[in-house]
Amino acid sequence: MELYPLIFEPILKDRIWGGTKLQSDLGKNIPTQTTGESWELSAVPGDVSVVSEGVYKNKPLSELLEQFPQEILGQKVHEQFGTQFPLLFKFLDAKDDLSIQVHPNDELAKQRHNSFGKTEMWYVMQADKGARIIVGFKHKSSPEEYLEHLNNKNLIEILNEVEVKKGDVFFLETGTIHAIGAGIVIAEIQQTSDITYRIYDWDRVDAQGKSRELHVEQALDAMNYNTTDTQKQYAQTENSANVMVDCPYFTTSYFPLNGEANINKDGSSFTVYICTEGEYSFENDGKSYSFKKGDTILVPAALKGFSLKGEATLLEICIS
Repeated sequence: MELYPLIFEPILKDRIWGGTKLQSDLGKNIPTQTTGESWELSAVPGDVSVVSEGVYKNKPLSELLEQFPQEILGQKVHEQFGTQFPLLFKFLDAKDDLSIQVHPNDELAKQRHNSFGKTEMWYVMQADKGARIIVGFKHKSSPEEYLEHLNNKNLIEILNEVEVKKGDVFFLETGTIHAIGAGIVIAEIQQTSDITYRIYDWDRVDAQGKSRELHVEQALDAMNYNTTDTQKQYAQTENSANVMVDCPYFTTSYFPLNGEANINKDGSSFTVYICTEGEYSFENDGKSYSFKKGDTILVPAALKGFSLKGEATLLEICIS
């Protein structure tokens, strides 16, 4: 395999709650004024990413994984997942509130949907003044209390609302009731899954006057009714990977690049870099590749040594 950092064509999604910040803030060529998501790196069936540059331009990720599974995924990840890419990377622009929702765990998702569960994390890239998210319950709840408030349209009264700012990080284990609020741009890292149980959608309708499907019954046994500690604190040492979230599905680090950093990997896992601020170059084997804010790159596991140069804020993700 020819080894170089792979960047993909964004898969842009129109959403009832979307806006225009994916273009104004991240330079995406959005097709509508309500573009809510940019899938940067995806192996979800029907939404498989395609390489945008280099010798593998126009190749789908799935095809590359069939040809070079160990070189891309790494020995450990390949042994665990075969030729499946286990993670999904997105940017989200919430102009309006997202629905209140919950994601099933691996066991439930496998049983009902033949899918992975959906453990995820959020890195807040931009937040309007006063913007907030919903994460978990204020106090330990129960199916009975939750349903009573849902039916009375005052569910928000028992949910935990948190005001957010740029740089905040939240880790959402499966079963955590949640919603991204209006006025926030987020980088999301999650398991490869598109399974969402929508519980409450603020009684809104689309242009045709239709409300979106709800999954109240399915959500009941998928939900964690305990309080959860979701916000993560992290160090910010320059030119170093500062771990923010370390879970069985992914390890995400905050990497503030100032100048040059030499990176050495062991080949057990691929590495992904998401640029949330600034510009940088990726250098290896005498070649240089330039990236900027809004770019997400996949570094094949077989590419073990490289340098990063520039001034940028990066998120570094691998499976450890």
